[in-house]
Amino acid sequence: MSLLEGNVNHENGIFRPEANFSPSMWGNVFRDSSRDNQISEEVVEEIEALNEVVKHMIISTTSNAIEQKFHLIDTLERLGIYYHFEKEIEDQLSKMFDQNLIHEEDDLYKVALYFRLFRQHGYPISSDCFNQFKDTKGKFKKTLLIDVKGMLSLYEAAHVREHGDDILEEALIFATFHLERITPNTLDSTLEKQVGHALMQSLHRGIPRAEAHFNISIYEECGSSNEKLLRLAKLDYNLVQVLHKEELSELTKWWKDLDFASKLSYVRDRMVECFFWTVGVYFEPQYSRARVMLAKCIAMISVIDDTYDSYGTLDELIIFTEVVARWDISEVDRLPNYMKPIYISLINLFNEYEGEINEQDRFNGVNYVKEAMKEIVRSYYIEAEWFIEGKIPSFEEYLNNALVTGTYYLLAPASLLGMESTSKRAFDWMMEKPKILVASAIIGRVIDDIATYKIEKEKGQLVTGIECYMQENNLSVEEASAQLSEIAENAWKDLNKECIKTTTSNMPNEILMRVVNLTRLIDVVYKNNQDGYSNPKNNVKSVIEALLVNPINM
Repeated sequence: MSLLEGNVNHENGIFRPEANFSPSMWGNVFRDSSRDNQISEEVVEEIEALNEVVKHMIISTTSNAIEQKFHLIDTLERLGIYYHFEKEIEDQLSKMFDQNLIHEEDDLYKVALYFRLFRQHGYPISSDCFNQFKDTKGKFKKTLLIDVKGMLSLYEAAHVREHGDDILEEALIFATFHLERITPNTLDSTLEKQVGHALMQSLHRGIPRAEAHFNISIYEECGSSNEKLLRLAKLDYNLVQVLHKEELSELTKWWKDLDFASKLSYVRDRMVECFFWTVGVYFEPQYSRARVMLAKCIAMISVIDDTYDSYGTLDELIIFTEVVARWDISEVDRLPNYMKPIYISLINLFNEYEGEINEQDRFNGVNYVKEAMKEIVRSYYIEAEWFIEGKIPSFEEYLNNALVTGTYYLLAPASLLGMESTSKRAFDWMMEKPKILVASAIIGRVIDDIATYKIEKEKGQLVTGIECYMQENNLSVEEASAQLSEIAENAWKDLNKECIKTTTSNMPNEILMRVVNLTRLIDVVYKNNQDGYSNPKNNVKSVIEALLVNPINM
């Protein structure tokens, strides 16, 4: 049995893997949170006044100042305040797209900026606009090397590429190569910080809230910054952070009451990280209840995942799988004692969802998420069976199952539960596993597998994407990792394509962005092949502190 090759503990003659996860690093940081109503009301009033000023800036920009329009839209998005002006921004982009303006420009910075914004907003714009920056030999012109701002803009634009955008593949290689080789201290300090940050985290693949935190500091350093925009960004960031802290306080109390951390010593105590995940999915104030509901779902599936992966025996797990499939509280007595609180909490959570949604008199998608939960539990059992029996499946067989256990087929529909504007159509679409969701699941699965391979192998886990791919194709770890990374890159192209208005099922952007943001989280949490969820100190701690602990200095 492969189990014997890893760390195990012996309990009444039963072999169980040892998880050895680090405890939560947050202590009581988020246990209590109170809002200063007077300050908050004053801030809200100032934000509302500034919103009107900025709204006027968007719609009143003169028609002969196209660059200023694009720059303003880009600034609003980078600063994280775009959500106040979504209609105005969309109206402006629609008008400018119809004018076919990009073909009148020959400045690399502008062309790349216009292209990226149009693509990110779903407009079907061709990458042929970059051909003008090539020489007679089909290479990017050497004269571009002195235009660092332009190369940075090109680098960011290359991340919205789709299949067939060969010129953007070349652009990414070209821009990355030359940006990485810029001599330190030879640029304006602000531009140098932007280049360094982009090479570490591209804008398109970063989570909006974290990118806003970075860009607010950059904008403040910029000599040409608009003071009203800067103040609005800071006020809004801090006010929304207060709301996030209140939500997290509610969640930490809920988690403490469940007492899984002491009852189930093998589980990851990661309530704060679960909530951080939801802030990545949607940070805006109107999604407050959605964040809380999704965070509870993530926390619950994390406990179940650890039970299958790090503790349960096959005999115990098959019973749990059957009981979840029946979804009946009267089945609880079939379970081992340690599993009973998990099952009871799962049933209670979904009953809580039902009650809250029914009170709001909107579409109830709980049954959809319940079916997704049953599916993931079945797939967890298959993985546990492979592990305990020492079976290594084909990569195709592994991936088909692992796309489910990667959790995004569950979390994507679960992200809709607390959204007021969701519909039966949106849930039906999610449960059909549309191409954009499959792409997201592939990215999440293979990047997770690359990041966790070494640790999983040390635990004796042979059923990983890397291991299956290596054995099937007779490759080294490095070769398999490189090819899986390429699979993820191709999935990003699929995802980008599915966000274009002409290729989606007319699904609202509000729904599509849940999937896109779930995917962005993978790029952040598993940065540098590190598992930032199991070991938050690797990638996530500093981001959580910026997003949920420390307000921005006014």
